[in-house]
Amino acid sequence: MAKQKILVVDDDENTCELIRLQLEMAGFDPLCVYNGREALSVAKEQRPSLMILDLMLPEMDGLEVFREIRRVANVPVVMVTGKDEEFDRVLGLEMGADDYVTKPFSLRELIARVKAVLRRSDTSQSQDDQQVLSLPGFYVNLLSREVRVNERRVDLTPKEFDLLWHLASNRDRVFTREDLLKQVWDYEEFFGDERTVDQHVKRLRRKIEDERASCRITTIWGVGYKFELANGA
Repeated sequence: MAKQKILVVDDDENTCELIRLQLEMAGFDPLCVYNGREALSVAKEQRPSLMILDLMLPEMDGLEVFREIRRVANVPVVMVTGKDEEFDRVLGLEMGADDYVTKPFSLRELIARVKAVLRRSDTSQSQDDQQVLSLPGFYVNLLSREVRVNERRVDLTPKEFDLLWHLASNRDRVFTREDLLKQVWDYEEFFGDERTVDQHVKRLRRKIEDERASCRITTIWGVGYKFELANGA
């Protein structure tokens, strides 16, 4: 079986080398590049299974690289940010990044996050139990990953789709943020920042909810979130 390609984008060659060695030990095929423009070129040519993308890059910053990548592919992205770059981190999540780590990070944590993102992506595409969810004014197809709200097609990032499918296929069930980090992000250990869940829910609401929406994601204060019909049916 071919190894999954992981594209590591960081201008610090020592950091790239450490990540590369850990990825190889974990059974992946890592590729390292050191600037944003090269990252775009390699990503389009090599079509990696996942990108580890530092935000602070020469020639083209990480957010710009991410925007360009999202125009042509839905490759999962784990962003790497500095500890004081909260604005960029939140913006990256709002744009659709699947996860992030903050420098300095442990390599063990990074590899765990990479595996979790890939595992969840593979699982969501290979499930063969319930494949279609159809509610009044709301349609989701697991195999084609198609979402329609009142006949309007809705484009979602891979992680947004995974989160919506999990909530909608368990309608009226309340999930804590920690539940969702474990079940959607598939963390075996609690590495996740709960704000990751909040940002993804915020983006989903903007995409699927309006004055005509028949379904919604409801906040259960002090607990978490649930998916329900807007009329309470």
